[in-house]
Amino acid sequence: MTKADKQFLFDLLSTPSPTGFEMPGQRVWAKHIGKHSDSVDCDTYGSTWAVLKGSSKTKSVMLEAHADEIGYMIKHITKDGFLYVDRVGGSDAATGRGRRLDILTEQGPVTGIIGNTAIHLRRDSLANEKAPQIHQLWVDVGASSREEVAEMGIRVGHAAVYQDGPMEMANKRLVGRALDNRIGGFIIAQVMKKIAKAKSKPNHSLLCLNAIQEEIGGSGAKMATHRLMPSVCICLDVTHATDTPGLSAAQYGEVKLGQGPSLTHGSANHPLVVERLMAVAEKSEIPIQHEAASRFTGTDTDKIFDVQHGVPSALVSLPLRCMHSVVETAHWDDIEATIDLLAAFVSSLKAGDDFSQKL
Repeated sequence: MTKADKQFLFDLLSTPSPTGFEMPGQRVWAKHIGKHSDSVDCDTYGSTWAVLKGSSKTKSVMLEAHADEIGYMIKHITKDGFLYVDRVGGSDAATGRGRRLDILTEQGPVTGIIGNTAIHLRRDSLANEKAPQIHQLWVDVGASSREEVAEMGIRVGHAAVYQDGPMEMANKRLVGRALDNRIGGFIIAQVMKKIAKAKSKPNHSLLCLNAIQEEIGGSGAKMATHRLMPSVCICLDVTHATDTPGLSAAQYGEVKLGQGPSLTHGSANHPLVVERLMAVAEKSEIPIQHEAASRFTGTDTDKIFDVQHGVPSALVSLPLRCMHSVVETAHWDDIEATIDLLAAFVSSLKAGDDFSQKL
């Protein structure tokens, strides 16, 4: 990974792109991946894809990640100039108090803080205290009236994200908000770069899709897949690393940080695509882990595999600690292994490959 690659990743992670407002991050992603692709385009709502042509005129492989991050939306402004918010995606109100926000206005970001009543003033109720509900979080932007808030360019409907940016920690840890799933957009861009620089052209054309609105149900992936209709698809998202205190492997499965990407079995995951991924990993000596999805994956895979007549799909996940927080934690070795696995899968595809089930 070059210095420029890492700078691209940090720029991508630092660019606010909450669900429904993904275009700032999409522009960063498109500018970078455009250097390694034949074309870049986006649809009506902002899902963005890049194409690297293969030798086949009819077959394509799609690598998909999602571009959006969780956040908040301004729901109410009081006469005293305080703001109340609602969730954008699965934001955790329990971690919200005392955090700094960027409120994304048409004139640019405005700093706010989510208030925190001092522990001294809560002492009488601490014994029965519970995590705050979303409607109990209030935001201070330094205003004293609704009119002053308006003068700052803030209105109901503006989105907001935490100000916390990415950082590196000891032992190959990458920490920050929005690793879910901007790290996926970074990885598929790195795969396209790797395939583009290879000596031989891939058989299947490579489509890299960075889809919008996964955090609220995956509409972006569904719309874009209906348009692109690849021959086969690998979805890339994050999964819970269950190697932190208090988590039961019997309840949540066993996935460890630093032990390679996780491959999901069941539901939307096509058995033949999964088999190919396992074979590629074994041949290339890439470490992988395994997860079960008995009903659904909870990712864009669920929205892609049944589009039109069906798209043979599988989910590959990057282990992540502390998901949906400002200290989401990934491991550089897992990132590199995931890039290698997806690149090896794309390179393994031949003209005669057919992932349809046969009687």
